[in-house]
Amino acid sequence: MDYKTGCLVCGKQLVYIESASSDVCFYCGALSQTNATCIDGHYVCDGCHSASAKDLIEKYCINTASADPIAQAVLLMNNPAVKMHGPEHHFLVPAVLLASYFNQKGLPAEEKAKSIREARKRSEDVKGGFCGFHGACGAAIGSGIFISIMTGATPLSAVEWRLSNRMTAESLGKLSENDGPRCCKRSLFLSTISAVDFLAREFGVEIFTNRQPICTFSALNKECHHENCVFSPESV
Repeated sequence: MDYKTGCLVCGKQLVYIESASSDVCFYCGALSQTNATCIDGHYVCDGCHSASAKDLIEKYCINTASADPIAQAVLLMNNPAVKMHGPEHHFLVPAVLLASYFNQKGLPAEEKAKSIREARKRSEDVKGGFCGFHGACGAAIGSGIFISIMTGATPLSAVEWRLSNRMTAESLGKLSENDGPRCCKRSLFLSTISAVDFLAREFGVEIFTNRQPICTFSALNKECHHENCVFSPESV
């Protein structure tokens, strides 16, 4: 569900009060004065309310304490700044994976922030339409970016180079089991789940997430495969 009205976090009704109070922004964690929250208490600051998709992804993933990449991705994809399709998904995949990895391992927050910003920088090179025009989906490349940053891989690395490329290959393999046209939500789910499996197998790091998310975005996708998509409520 794309929340175009009401709360940008959950879509519920906003509540306005006469006297401003201090509240923490759900996305970026900034404390500021506000006269409006939703009925569940979510507050979104003006900066995040008008942020671009990639700014929103960066702010949220740096500040979240969640270690569930699918839950993070769905929450962000529900925000109207994140479109049905688009290159923001190429950054969203490594961002939620890095946030989950750093949070699960209890690693320093400053290193998490640095890594997420680096993932954004690298994802800028993966343009929209990469899946069809280059034969390599940007979401799958995003999972390789995640492993590359996590392991500190460079073009001259040995094991790290191998693992980064294998990660992308495994994600592309999962995506290639489906026909086109592209669906950025399906590609994100498949690439993220592939990375969770890869982490457990290659690094012994268990990330717990919903391995069978039910997609709620089909109404926004005129090319949706519906019952032929593994994540469609019609196929579950």
